[in-house]
Amino acid sequence: MEFNIAVIHGDGIGVEIIDSAIEVLGAVAKKFGHKFNFEPVSAGGNAIDKFGEPLPMAELEKCLRSDSVLLGAVGGPKWDTLPGHLRPERALLGIRKELGLYANIRPARLMPILKDACPLKKEVAEKGFDMIIIRELTGGIYYGERGRRIGQNGVEAYDTELYSEMEIERIARTAYEIAMGRKKQLISIDKANVLESSRLWREVVHKLNAEYPEVKVTDMLVDNAAMQLVRNPSQFDVVVTGNMFGDILSDEASQITGSIGLLPSASLGESGRGMYEPIHGSAPDIAGRNIANPIATILSVAMMLRFSFKLEKEAAAVENAVNAVLEQGCRTADIPGNGTTPLGTREMTANIIEKI
Repeated sequence: MEFNIAVIHGDGIGVEIIDSAIEVLGAVAKKFGHKFNFEPVSAGGNAIDKFGEPLPMAELEKCLRSDSVLLGAVGGPKWDTLPGHLRPERALLGIRKELGLYANIRPARLMPILKDACPLKKEVAEKGFDMIIIRELTGGIYYGERGRRIGQNGVEAYDTELYSEMEIERIARTAYEIAMGRKKQLISIDKANVLESSRLWREVVHKLNAEYPEVKVTDMLVDNAAMQLVRNPSQFDVVVTGNMFGDILSDEASQITGSIGLLPSASLGESGRGMYEPIHGSAPDIAGRNIANPIATILSVAMMLRFSFKLEKEAAAVENAVNAVLEQGCRTADIPGNGTTPLGTREMTANIIEKI
């Protein structure tokens, strides 16, 4: 089979980790007889440097005509002083909106071999955890009305949290479908004791439960969820929440796996086309030093193969290869060690490719 992939190397370590992912896709193509065509796309900080904006229309069009988008990371201190509409991160918001990518899927699993790398208490880490956080991606406070005005106390700024019934229902349905394929347990996270948008969220999630009666739904306030993630993460299986809450909680969940460098993500819409990226940032302080962990990006490739291209065997081959190299003791510098010398980005990639 043949697929066209729009490739955004992005900024910082994005260049290195995307190169690793492309090498892995090359190994998959060779083993399973596929062809992957890669079209470079400028977005983020490098696009600002080249074109004066984070996502030029010509670059967005490359994403729109692709079968999926593979993204490294964008942003960095170099562009932190720019106004909001010119920040590198605006490129991500633009791609998500134009491709209709409303569901962000982030798995977070503590592998038994990495339990000593978990920052939680030993008795908590021993239980392990395997969860999927499903974050609504194109609504909420990140897309609501915003601005500045003169108020009673001088200049004030505002951002609006807004969700429609339709937006909540479609992300909840995604969560229910995923829960049906797992333990049939769903935790919906909101702030319904304070926010009207969360009260509507809770109403719609429970109304939809009638279509999925086998799934047990539990509500949890976001502040309690943040505490429970470090107190007892094994209680979570499938989680659904809004844009801002999901942004924060999924990063928290990733860190307790041992390293943020291990966690992939998929952003999906109705068409099946998605954007796949590691959840970590561009880490410009370590860019070009061959020490970045490529695993999150490589596992994002596995999610692309599974969710967008429907290549289950190929996805499993990549995941099994990653598991195998970790089981044999391979580590990058970000993973608390096992007494061995950490591998570089290129060396870790080569080990994974050897296992495919």
